[in-house]
Amino acid sequence: MNMTLAETAGKLLRAQNVVLTAHVNPDGDAIGSSLGLMHLLRGLGKEAAVLLDDDVPKAFSILPGYEAIQRPEGERSADLLVILDTAPDRIGGVAKCVQADACINIDHHRTNAAEGDTYLAPDRAATAEIVYELASEMKAAFTKDSALCIYTGLATDTGFFRYSNTTARVMRAAAHLMDCGAEPHIVSEALEQKPYQMICDTAEALQHIERFADGRAAGIFLDHETTERMESTEGFIDFVRVIEGVDVAVLLKAKEEKLCRVSMRSKGTDVSAIAASFDGGGHMRAAGCTLKMGFDEAKKRIMAAIADRLEGES
Repeated sequence: MNMTLAETAGKLLRAQNVVLTAHVNPDGDAIGSSLGLMHLLRGLGKEAAVLLDDDVPKAFSILPGYEAIQRPEGERSADLLVILDTAPDRIGGVAKCVQADACINIDHHRTNAAEGDTYLAPDRAATAEIVYELASEMKAAFTKDSALCIYTGLATDTGFFRYSNTTARVMRAAAHLMDCGAEPHIVSEALEQKPYQMICDTAEALQHIERFADGRAAGIFLDHETTERMESTEGFIDFVRVIEGVDVAVLLKAKEEKLCRVSMRSKGTDVSAIAASFDGGGHMRAAGCTLKMGFDEAKKRIMAAIADRLEGES
């Protein structure tokens, strides 16, 4: 059932014990919106925990509550499971770990076709923007902690307010969050700073750039051995996205022998349609998917899908 914002807030208010989760390979919006909502709910006197089934980049350790993020282990019960920034099929082991009386899905990705209780707002720049609006519906007061987390989700999903999804509404929300204690420089400095090893990893990754589709697409393709060596692949795709003449940028990394993660960015092509063909999702200009196959096959399949899409739109 597609819910209204008020109905979503009502379900959150009626629950006492809430587990929050988001997609595997969590980004700034997934982490920021989860932690932001956790702080808001705790401020309302509720029990709230964040479970993520993947590594959380250390750069986000500046966010209040980062140390409280848990991995799904064993079994735990809850009144309500809240899935943020993704459809329910992309939360990994959290789905089996949490036994909840009810579940709601809150997202801004238009490719989300989840059934059940869902609040979907594809005109919002980030799930963090929805969490910001939920605070008002729940009459929850922003604290410095919640404001910083929600601001981070807004900032990262808009490319620090550079992407086309940056609206006047987003800027007003960001300004209000700053009034509530969010400090933009804390976020930008943390995400800009890279460990020495990550710089070395970036240098190695750039050696794996390949152009294809007559130069209209380019990607970094990392096999399992290479991915295992690397401390983080955060930001790699940005080096591909800015190549002159490239419309679609892709990062493929083999997390396991038969499991590859794909991230795509574009300047004009609808990459969410490509991701959806592999049961993934996202936005027109930023999307991703998981391919349960070996590196060579995954690379071949994603390159072909991107090339076909570019040819079809030309």
